[in-house]
Amino acid sequence: MAIAKAERLMNLALCLLGTRRPLSKRELRESIEAYVEASGRDRGAASGSEKSGVAASDDSFNRMFERDKDDLRELGLVIETVESLDGEVGYLARRDSNRLPPITLDAEEAAALGLAAKVWQQARLAGAASGALQKLRAAGLPEDVDPYEAHGALEPRIPVHEAAFEPLMLACRDRRPVVFDYRKANAAQPGTRHVEPWALECWRGHWYLAGFDRDRGAERVFRLSRITGRVRSRGSGFTAPVPDVVTVRETVASWAGESADRSARIRLRADAGYPLRAKATAVRELGDGWDELEIPYGHGLDAWLVEFGPDVVVLEPAELRADVLDRLRAVAGG
Repeated sequence: MAIAKAERLMNLALCLLGTRRPLSKRELRESIEAYVEASGRDRGAASGSEKSGVAASDDSFNRMFERDKDDLRELGLVIETVESLDGEVGYLARRDSNRLPPITLDAEEAAALGLAAKVWQQARLAGAASGALQKLRAAGLPEDVDPYEAHGALEPRIPVHEAAFEPLMLACRDRRPVVFDYRKANAAQPGTRHVEPWALECWRGHWYLAGFDRDRGAERVFRLSRITGRVRSRGSGFTAPVPDVVTVRETVASWAGESADRSARIRLRADAGYPLRAKATAVRELGDGWDELEIPYGHGLDAWLVEFGPDVVVLEPAELRADVLDRLRAVAGG
């Protein structure tokens, strides 16, 4: 069975690499012998009418094809999904996208990449990180460098608790538009968003998705913890150009409140809000268990202040105070 699957994956990869135009599922099904044989067996084993047998065969092929496609992507093959003018979805693997120059790593570079792989120790990413480390060993990672050593001096971790992370990560990788329900901090009910995802970035321990919002026709940043329900993929391609990674990070930083062009004054309980104190440009004791802080004010500061609840009181500017109150009322209203 393992040999048969490996042969099937090899044939599928060769078909996708050898074509000059996208091939539909139907064309791939008719071109690969393993799919033809599987379809014949499924039809013969299906009970009932001929129509039900064909439907069962179609379902079995679709599941097999999706698994094979995911397996090839896990192995590193870049498979593009292209939708034709008549709405038919096709697949191909361009040779220029699947060709890499020789890679050489010195000991320090290999160790740094091994340490980076140690970050991902959850869900689907753990297997990908383990596979990457095996390749690093082959590329020259010294045997005495163990990035998984239990008592290492560095223990990097990036926590991921949001269910939306994995489907969005895969959508960013495969350049697939997505649809999800998103609840803004000052909204009582979530709204549907149609997004072309660019990248996932982590700021202040929170994950953000940067992408192109089709409904608004502009770039937007979404905090993953505010995505409700399931993330659904769409077959159509991107309509907006994808900026480089540096520009995306600057966009996330701005929306997450890292880019400040003015100051705000807040009251903060004396024993609370240490992240805010780290950002403060001035601190003054008020007595009675309260301090006054001057902090940089940029986009997203209101959402951050809400997280500290009754430990923070905004003094000025008035617009920031109003934004914080609106968010608190939305949370209180359910």
